[in-house]
Amino acid sequence: MSAAMLAAGGVGGTAMGRADKSRSILMLGGTGFLGPQVVEAAVRRGHRVTLFNRGKTRPGLFPGLEKLHGDRETGDLEALKGRKFDAVVDTSANVPRWVKQAADVLGPDLGQYVYISSVSVYSDLSKPGADESAAVATIADPKVEKVDGQTYGALKALSEKAAEAACPGKAAVVRPGLIVGPEDPSDRFTYWPVRIARGGEVLAPGAPDDPIQLIDVRDLGEFLVRLIEDRTMGVFNALGPAESLSMGRTLAACKAASGSDATFTWADAAFLEKEGVQPWSDMPAWVPNGGESAGFAKVSNARAIKAGLTFRPILDTAKATLDWFRAQSPERRAKLRAGITPEREAKVLAAWKSRLPRP
Repeated sequence: MSAAMLAAGGVGGTAMGRADKSRSILMLGGTGFLGPQVVEAAVRRGHRVTLFNRGKTRPGLFPGLEKLHGDRETGDLEALKGRKFDAVVDTSANVPRWVKQAADVLGPDLGQYVYISSVSVYSDLSKPGADESAAVATIADPKVEKVDGQTYGALKALSEKAAEAACPGKAAVVRPGLIVGPEDPSDRFTYWPVRIARGGEVLAPGAPDDPIQLIDVRDLGEFLVRLIEDRTMGVFNALGPAESLSMGRTLAACKAASGSDATFTWADAAFLEKEGVQPWSDMPAWVPNGGESAGFAKVSNARAIKAGLTFRPILDTAKATLDWFRAQSPERRAKLRAGITPEREAKVLAAWKSRLPRP
């Protein structure tokens, strides 16, 4: 069931079946990228969902669900006072104050605090196989609330601690990697199926066997609901898939999803760096396979898989993402928010070819 169907009032069961016991779930947010997928998964399973947000982003979404309004940034949580829930799903807090305030208002009767963190909390991903016990980033002044590239990971780590401190033994901390799929506002994965659908020669980064990790937003939403149903606590690296995923396999799936005539020209990391082509932004989802980032795409997900995390095929993700993007407005489709521009891609490809001996 899509967000659009739920927006029209279609909140019914699906072939997934319903949970044995209905739980009351509070969504802090619920109208952005991940939030609607959690709501949809929870409603499909027969749970009672309440949304708390400012009421500004897509206010018409989920008309059949209870909505409470407030503002976490200003500390306006009046609408939550006196309410009791089996679980809260926090997809929006980037600073520990927000977590503490929400937990304090909801009180000791709260059954479970599910906090969505990030693998960015890890201070060192130079070695493959990092699990949930790996060291996390720290910050000199824990009261800092300016979120940027330097503070994001450390503030997420502090927010994790705030969740556990406020709800001892009742916190589930989920650390996703790159979240992808329909409705992604960042285009950090969307670039690839959209670019490849245009066909022609595609600049591809590194080597086909370079590893990447990602998580389909729909799989992540279902996993969060599963943690609530099973009352599972702890820390989980939520990224995938279960087996290793390469950049080559990912781009091949994107090509299959569109049926385009795209061909791939693989340029090594050293050349891309020389040309000023940035990993992750110009070449989304990819970082060089070595050095300080050698373990970036090889984080252990064993604990999450044991707790019930499952993955749909990468071809499914690529096709659903492309279908969603094609349904957007002309203005939204006009310019991707991530990835190299067509003009610059052509220049880099020409520079790559100029290095080769003439036939």
